[in-house]
Amino acid sequence: MTALDTSAATFLLCDADGTLFPSEEPAYAASAGVTNRFLGHLGAERAYSPAELQGMTNGKNFRGAAQELAAGYGRELTRDDLDGWVAEEKDVVTAHLRSVLQPDPEVQGPLARLADRFTLAVVTSSACSRLDACLAATDLAPLFPPDRRFSAEDSLPEPTSKPDPAVYAHAGQQLGITPDEGIAVEDSINGALSAVAAGYRTVGTVQFVPPEDREARAQALREAGAAAVVSSWEELAELLR
Repeated sequence: MTALDTSAATFLLCDADGTLFPSEEPAYAASAGVTNRFLGHLGAERAYSPAELQGMTNGKNFRGAAQELAAGYGRELTRDDLDGWVAEEKDVVTAHLRSVLQPDPEVQGPLARLADRFTLAVVTSSACSRLDACLAATDLAPLFPPDRRFSAEDSLPEPTSKPDPAVYAHAGQQLGITPDEGIAVEDSINGALSAVAAGYRTVGTVQFVPPEDREARAQALREAGAAAVVSSWEELAELLR
């Protein structure tokens, strides 16, 4: 904890899925049908469970995961083919998340206090439409105005995914800040790698990680470069007080 110097920080750059709301598991459950049809298209001989798919691609958006899976099968996707699968998966998952996510006082309260000290922004691999739906469903939208929402899928000239640091670099440029002026909050290894590579001091969070996986995730986040790991937004608010 003592390695995290917050004296120059005025911005808090928050990951979305698995960080601001517990969307990882329901997203993979909704995505599994599309992903398994995509894998069948590549030549997969069996279907994978949502948990297996999450273990294979956690922290990446569907575009990044699809490209990685295709490479594993020795296949190269055309841009039109990839865009078609991405659009289908986005629509299915967004509709499901809109129906299942709810406001969480254990996130809203600490975030509101943090907003008194920091300017909040969200930096995600997910598409803007999915992010907007999740922020609305969880009543967090007022804390993250549209001009402070950055998507590796939609905000960049060329769509990408974490662990590529491009979305963090873009967010800093648009916000007019240097890495010293921001602190990133991430739940996934790929997310932490992205933030650290962009130069941001990073805090890992395991609030929405299944209890049996938290110790291993915390250790992996530290190995990815996180300066601290917290178990909740309340703990983060105390750390950054």
